[in-house]
Amino acid sequence: MKMTGAQIFLKCLEREGVKHIFGYPGGVVLDIYDELTRWPQIKHFLVRHEQAAVHAADGYSRASGKVGTVLVTSGPGATNTVTGIASAYMDSIPVLIFTGQVPTSLIGNDAFQEADIVGITRPCTKHNYLVKDVKVLAQTIQEAYFIAKSGRPGPVLVDLPKDVIQASTTPQFPDAVKIKSYHPTYHANPRQVKRALNLILEAEQPVLYTGGGIIHSDSAAKELLKFAEALQIPVTSTLMGLGGFPGDHPLWLGMLGMHGTYCANMAVANSDVLIAVGARFDDRVTGKLEQFAPDAKIVHIDIDPSSISKNVVVDIPIVGDCKDTLKQLNDFLKEKEPQDWPSLRAPWLDTIREWNTQHPLSYDKSGDKIKPQMVVEKLWEATKGEAYVTTEVGQNQMWAAQFYKFKRPRMLMTSGGLGVMGYGFPAAMGVQVAQPEAIVIDIAGDGSIQMNIQELATVVDYNLPVKVAILNNSYLGMVRQWQQLFYEKRYSQTPISAPDFVKLAEAYGAVGLRAEKPDEVEPVIREALAIPRPVIMDFRVEPEECVMPMVPAGKATTEMLLA
Repeated sequence: MKMTGAQIFLKCLEREGVKHIFGYPGGVVLDIYDELTRWPQIKHFLVRHEQAAVHAADGYSRASGKVGTVLVTSGPGATNTVTGIASAYMDSIPVLIFTGQVPTSLIGNDAFQEADIVGITRPCTKHNYLVKDVKVLAQTIQEAYFIAKSGRPGPVLVDLPKDVIQASTTPQFPDAVKIKSYHPTYHANPRQVKRALNLILEAEQPVLYTGGGIIHSDSAAKELLKFAEALQIPVTSTLMGLGGFPGDHPLWLGMLGMHGTYCANMAVANSDVLIAVGARFDDRVTGKLEQFAPDAKIVHIDIDPSSISKNVVVDIPIVGDCKDTLKQLNDFLKEKEPQDWPSLRAPWLDTIREWNTQHPLSYDKSGDKIKPQMVVEKLWEATKGEAYVTTEVGQNQMWAAQFYKFKRPRMLMTSGGLGVMGYGFPAAMGVQVAQPEAIVIDIAGDGSIQMNIQELATVVDYNLPVKVAILNNSYLGMVRQWQQLFYEKRYSQTPISAPDFVKLAEAYGAVGLRAEKPDEVEPVIREALAIPRPVIMDFRVEPEECVMPMVPAGKATTEMLLA
């Protein structure tokens, strides 16, 4: 049976199990949007900006473990997706972006709303395609989904010219995807795994350092917990790895790096064996490279061979899936002679507890103004740690990472690598679509929330009961913090005005609430959580509160500013 390109497109989505897409229509994709009216099994969410569509698909993917799907038109519709694509690429999030394109005969002629989106996104996609023939459309889409979710995940873009969408053919849907040059290594080399285990068993001060790979590799968190408990190894994590290890576990050190905990940074700096699992030694984690874990032998487990020894030269590289490798470690450990690890590890854990006692993660609770850290703590208490949390970028992001104790994987959605302001709110929309019965909270700043606040219309239209907690300090907080600490308080272009968020929420048809005193925080949170509609919570917080600890740029992670 012959099908049009638009019909093939939607059939491919159905075959991939896609039930939700985020997008914005335009001229060259009208045939797809027309055909979409005959596919009720695929629900489309109309955003108010294409950047928000990608962030929503990103949040959807993180919360569900599936590939998020985006459909936009050509030209500005396509270019508006670039920030979202780059964010997904930096954080290894599987998102598939379908962009419309002018007819193939007009490509290169500067036609109306033409943009070389394949060329533009080549540096920030895992792979991309320009489909020039309807006969290869089905195979291309199937390949695109496979590439996005396999190996180290990432965004893939497929550019669809209008004539390809309109053309007809008898499609061939392959039973399986086979790409000659693409074979991710899932099963780690057992000899390398045994080498790593022998090194770990000899260690006196080991630390497990985990990243986003723990989250992406399903069930890896269970194997990590089993391994850490068996050998009594303390665990720290990057921002992207939060939730991969229970945030209330005795072996948990908290996040490491620029705004990591004192005990996490000190433990890594004094470790003799550092086991990196699904992490990439980002500069925000390592600080001054020469002084990062200077006396440690390093084991690095990652599915992406190009990440290993890219920033830090390691002693035992292991290419493989995190879950598979940790399972091998646990299996090989069973073959070893049992030892009294709690007793053997006691001196090391006692030292770490002493560091934590000396400089715990805390803040000054005095005064009559709301402290932003308190808001995050009260959100955690009110939700018992069961909410899905998205963040914007800046101080709000770091306070969420520090004071919300994530219990499980896929509970935190944040733009880690690219650091996109305006990410959290549309990401929360995607999370709510993926987890319709869950509590979803975007922890935001008054600056960042304004970058995609138009999506209030989207959450109201689809009755997505997202809660937004704005830590409103009337500044671009993180930049102001740097100006306070390093630029003699010259607050150049960081004071920022904002609308009345309560009135704005009401104007869009949402609910607006405000807290101006500490004793108003809990009642506002309780009221917001009880309302089955989108809610904006405006918390007027201490304007010049800083995120601490902080490692200044270019310094070692042991050179923390603590107050």
